[in-house]
Parts: sequence; structure tokens; C-alpha cells
Amino acid sequence: MFTTRFDRLFRLLAGCLLALLLAACSQDAGMPDSSGDAETEAGGEAAAPDDGAAAGDEAIADEAEAEPEPYVFDRPFVPPSPPLTDLLGRGEYLVEGIAGCGNCHSGRDENGNLVEGLEYAGNFVIEEPIFTAYAPNITPDPETGIGNWTDEQIERAIREGIREDGTLMGPPMAFMYYQDISSTDMAAIIAYLRSVPAVNREVPESIVNMELPPAWVEPVTEPVPDIPPSDRLAYGRYLAHTIGHCTQCHTPLAEESIGDFSRIGSGMNLYPRPFGADYSALAANITQHETLGIGAWTDDEIKRAIVYGISRDGRELLPFMGYSYYEKVSDEDLDLIVEYIKTFPPSVAEAPNVEEH
Repeated sequence: MFTTRFDRLFRLLAGCLLALLLAACSQDAGMPDSSGDAETEAGGEAAAPDDGAAAGDEAIADEAEAEPEPYVFDRPFVPPSPPLTDLLGRGEYLVEGIAGCGNCHSGRDENGNLVEGLEYAGNFVIEEPIFTAYAPNITPDPETGIGNWTDEQIERAIREGIREDGTLMGPPMAFMYYQDISSTDMAAIIAYLRSVPAVNREVPESIVNMELPPAWVEPVTEPVPDIPPSDRLAYGRYLAHTIGHCTQCHTPLAEESIGDFSRIGSGMNLYPRPFGADYSALAANITQHETLGIGAWTDDEIKRAIVYGISRDGRELLPFMGYSYYEKVSDEDLDLIVEYIKTFPPSVAEAPNVEEH
């Protein structure tokens, strides 16, 4: 695989882990000031100290300084993925879960909410100065979707960004991440996409105001092996990095817009007006940095952020990440994803220049 200066363009989507923003909160316990004169009562004499009141004040101070009860991640049990031999079941698990394909390829209303009946029918818009990208219809509709594409053409589009007619797609799909999807899982994903209801919905062609490279990535010419879940770290990386491409959004850029994976997970990529919303999303630092990252977070707090979009301090995170998809990730796989994310060493990234967006 080779990298290009256009790597920055791939970093616009998620069903990665985009909105894990941190907020530090502190509470100082007030202590009585004993340095000044004692207040006097009406008779002019100094009031005698009230031992009961002092004890009460100390109790209040102790309560204020006490650590809150740790959050316990508790949800209904989510079973493991179907076996690899069950292509349709495995494909549904991936597409509707960690891959989060519908987060971009499903229709949304003017408020950015997913519209029932438009699953995988396209039309999510990403606007940047050098392109306007419309997520295409990937239902099996033969006229407006991929119903007439062969399995090989669908795979090539996912892995390399090449359409059925041989033309190169514009940004921002994560082709270079999808290169490493196993051949078995790729077949499962394609099988599931062929099973979803066909929706006849014409989607505008993307507008690209830049010269595209000859290719985004080198073609995959050999079968890609499966990674066994027993290799916990490798499989966690496969879920979060390869299929979920969390690191696409949460890793800063180096010179020539190439991802700086020496600072993997440091965040600080800016995404203006996702889904046409009236806010901009800033990818959070998800490294083990104690204050700027999630180094002080518990595993349960990280899971809550991924699945429910709730930060450590209880805030609701911006609805850019595919929380409704990640909620379907099995308990076992969620554990492995968290284990992998916690390997990101502490690091920081510079804040973006908002004038460039």
C-alpha cells in the first residue's frame, strides 16, 4: 500500500469514535477563615465557637471532596458475532455495527436524523472547498444503486475507490483502511448489502474541484487472511482501525496531509457542519494522556462514550459518531476495542486553523 498527499481527505467520516471530547471539572471545598476577628453578637462580646457547627462544616467539606461513585457500564447483553461461515449474519453484524456504513450511506432529514425507509439509499453530503461529496446509493436497486454490479466490482469500489465503469471515486471514503478487511469479511459485507431492500433513489454525482491521483491505493491481488479473535490486540485493532477506521478521524495530520501515526489518537481534526448541522466537530484526543486524553477514564466510561455518546462528566457528545451502530457491537468485541484504544501512548496535537475551513 502507498500513501498520498490526499490522505487528509479520507479523514472526514466516522464509523469511528469522533466526538469523545473531554471536560475537566473541579470542586474546591471551602474552609472557614480563622485569620480574621471573630464576629460579635449584639451584646458586643465575641461569640463562642459552635463546636457542632464546626463539625458540620467539616462533614460538608469532606463530602464535597469525596470521589463520585464510579460509573458502571450496564446494558442488555449483546451476543458475539455470528461465525465466519454465516456470511449473511456476519455481514449484518459488521455493516450494522462497527463498520457503520449507514452512518453516511443512509438518507437523513434536514435535522440530520436518519430517515426510515432510506437505509443505504445515499445522499449524505460532505462539503469542502475542493469537493462536494454525495454518499451513493448502495442498495441493490439496479437503476440507482449497485444491483447490476458484480461482487468483484463492489469489492474493488470498497478497497480501491474504483467504480464499476473503471473511473476513480473522489474522497472521502477510507479506502486505505478497507484494504486490510479480510476476504471472508469482505464477502460477508457484500452478501449483506445485496440483502437490504432496494431503494430507487437518484443521488447527485459528487463534484471534485481537484486533480485526482492515478489511484488512491495499490490493488489487492491476494486473499486477505482472517485475524483470530484469540489474538486480542490484533483483533481489537482490526475492529477499531481497519473496519471502524476510528483512527482516520482521531489521528492528526503531518506534512503533505499524511496521517501522523506517531501521534495516533491525538485528534484535533476539524469537521465543519457534519450532516449539514449548525456545529463543527473536533476529533477528540483518545490517547492515554491523563488530562487531554482518556488516560484517566475507566473502561466503562470509554464504553459509554462509544456506545451512548456520553462523556466522562455526563455530557452528551455531538451526534457525529455512529453511536446507534456501535451500540450493536458485541460485549466481547467492545472489550477488545477498548483494549486496543488504551494502547495509544500519551500525545497531543495542535489545534486546527479554523480559517482554513
